[in-house]
Amino acid sequence: MPSKPERFRIAVLDDYQNVALSLADWSALDERATVTVFNDHLADSDAVVERLQPFDIVCVMRERTPITGAIIERLPKLRLIASTGSRNASIDVKAAEERGVQVVHTGYTSAPTIELTWALILASARNLIAENTSLRGGGWQQSVGDDMTGRTLGVVGLGNVGGAVARIGNAFGMKVIAWSQNLTNEQAAEVGAALVSKDELFREADVVSIHLVLSGRTRGLVGAAELALMKPTARLINTSRGPIVVEADLVAALTDKKIAGAAIDVFDQEPLPPDHPLRALPNLLATPHIGYVSRGLYERFYQDTVANIRNWLDSLAEGSRAPRVAR
Repeated sequence: MPSKPERFRIAVLDDYQNVALSLADWSALDERATVTVFNDHLADSDAVVERLQPFDIVCVMRERTPITGAIIERLPKLRLIASTGSRNASIDVKAAEERGVQVVHTGYTSAPTIELTWALILASARNLIAENTSLRGGGWQQSVGDDMTGRTLGVVGLGNVGGAVARIGNAFGMKVIAWSQNLTNEQAAEVGAALVSKDELFREADVVSIHLVLSGRTRGLVGAAELALMKPTARLINTSRGPIVVEADLVAALTDKKIAGAAIDVFDQEPLPPDHPLRALPNLLATPHIGYVSRGLYERFYQDTVANIRNWLDSLAEGSRAPRVAR
């Protein structure tokens, strides 16, 4: 009698909106695997290990659940980590490789984050949350919003996201200035920005928008000294990574009203603890890391994930060691 083909178990982690199964056709895996979706988030590594013990394949959404070397070592059944996005710094790729665990990624686009950045800038400048709350409570106009035309936009980091944010600033009729550690005059000019020093950017900008990759040299890049340079009418926007800004210094600047406000989508700890001081600041507009949370990008994430798993399963059947990767 021929032996039955091996049946794999797939865990889909941190599906907060419960959409993973509806945004891709997972039935392509039905004959070879079973899929279990988890909508909650586990922060404790022991709890993560306990949950993932039975699974051969783990699907992770961006950096929501880090897959560290310590976790990988405690998951003897793990054979494939399928991550969304083109990279994931919270996966210990070296540890995975040492234990023979494949890591695959999906396609990606920065467009949703660029769009959210401008949603946050405009909503903060025009006090949209306060005005909406007033209207829903039976009130009417409560504040005077800030203009964008004629104001100065300071962009920290001119990569794919920062460059697009700068171009949109130009479309709004803003003066755009930029800084990052290796930025050149020519690169800044390509997106209609002027290269300035870091201190000059924080002194001159009416809106400072951060667009850097988190690394050893960008962690804590914006702290008390930079915030002290900002105008009392200026606003800080962060849709990159929370630790680029010293969180305690931002809380202090907002509490003391050293700047007009901030709009952030990212935090040192995610999900943000319920009692965190950032939740109570009236001059802060905060969203729960939804920069990449759009229907189109989620469809790409989950559809590519299914394709990656199918290709990996096919490669096993064909005796190949390296799976093809969806792009």
